[in-house]
Amino acid sequence: MPAWLIWLIAAGLLAIAEALSLDLVLLMLAVAALASAGVAVIGAPVALQVGVFAISAIGLVAVVRPLATRRLQLPTGERTGIEALKGRHAVVVRTVDQHGGRVKLGGEEWSAEAYDPTQVLPVGATVQVMEIRGATALVWSHQ
Repeated sequence: MPAWLIWLIAAGLLAIAEALSLDLVLLMLAVAALASAGVAVIGAPVALQVGVFAISAIGLVAVVRPLATRRLQLPTGERTGIEALKGRHAVVVRTVDQHGGRVKLGGEEWSAEAYDPTQVLPVGATVQVMEIRGATALVWSHQ
């Protein structure tokens, strides 16, 4: 069996294992194995193939993996989706009370209801989003 085929099989197995672990280490090793397969195709001796694998693997794991990991992870505590809207400020565009109204939130117009059922929030008032229920923002004003 040719050496390049062995390296190619190793790269495939490492890539499959990476799909199960999602740690990016095995993916870096798979790429290093592909580099070694390329060197083997041009007829390099086994010692050079192993050297290319070792240098590629160390370089990829030490340099590329940390960059890729940082790029793929959200910072700790970062809120997304509906959670990111809680606590933000909005501006009333149609009077808001316990039955409904409209606010401008993050550049979009949302249906809104008063978080405190006794509040009536006039047009132009700045309010805070306390909760999101479905497509409705429950808002409250300090005033």
